[in-house]
Amino acid sequence: MPSSRRPSSGDSGYSGSAPSRRPGLDAEYADHPAEPEPEPEPEPEPEPEPEPEPELGLGLDWSPAWTESGPSGSPRPSSARPSSPGPDDRSGLSPEAAARQVCLQLLTLAPRTRAQLADALRRRHIPDKAAEAVLDRFTEIGLIDDPAFARAWVESRHHGRGLSRRALSNELRRRGVPDEDVHEAIELVDDDQEAAMARQVIAGKVRATRGQPSATRIRKLMGVLARKGYGAALAYRVVREALEAEGAYAAEIAAEIGEPDPDIGSEDCP
Repeated sequence: MPSSRRPSSGDSGYSGSAPSRRPGLDAEYADHPAEPEPEPEPEPEPEPEPEPEPELGLGLDWSPAWTESGPSGSPRPSSARPSSPGPDDRSGLSPEAAARQVCLQLLTLAPRTRAQLADALRRRHIPDKAAEAVLDRFTEIGLIDDPAFARAWVESRHHGRGLSRRALSNELRRRGVPDEDVHEAIELVDDDQEAAMARQVIAGKVRATRGQPSATRIRKLMGVLARKGYGAALAYRVVREALEAEGAYAAEIAAEIGEPDPDIGSEDCP
């Protein structure tokens, strides 16, 4: 019975080397070498989470931690909006310092009247005593100047927007400018300047409405001047002059417009 023992390396019949492949297979493997394994694709790096955008408004929604009688020592209710972190956070400032910061930030954006700044401080719950002290100091050093504000406003809005004296005075009063400062600023525009501005306001509309019925043209031109705040008497005179300059008959214009009461709208600055 033949032995089942495998020949060892010391046996004469075993050389220790692996048997060679058949010639046909060797040629086949030579013609078709094994393809290298593809390298694994690197995993994409996780995208960084976007940083939260800073809140706009220069921290003007700040809610103080003190009350009219002094520091309260307790935070405001959770319903109040949190203050923005960073240099605009005024939660650790005194009432006067907080009022100064609010006023300076608003004045940096645009000129303001004293009344506008007082309203802003009141909305931010600045105590009245601290607000008045800061507003008085800003007025003393010239950071608040209602007469200069009124003069600049009239100069800009009259020449830039073509507004009448009445419209300008109404705008200044809505911004809290005292009446004496309003009258002083409005006096910078005299009657001749206002009439010249009214003619300039409707000049383009006169050209644009050529060929339209007289009633339509008159209605449009009068409407343009009314929206700019010009009184009926001045608007009538300017529209009549503009249409007569084009050859329209005065009787036809008077029939369409009607003779206005000279006392209505003669004063554009109440």
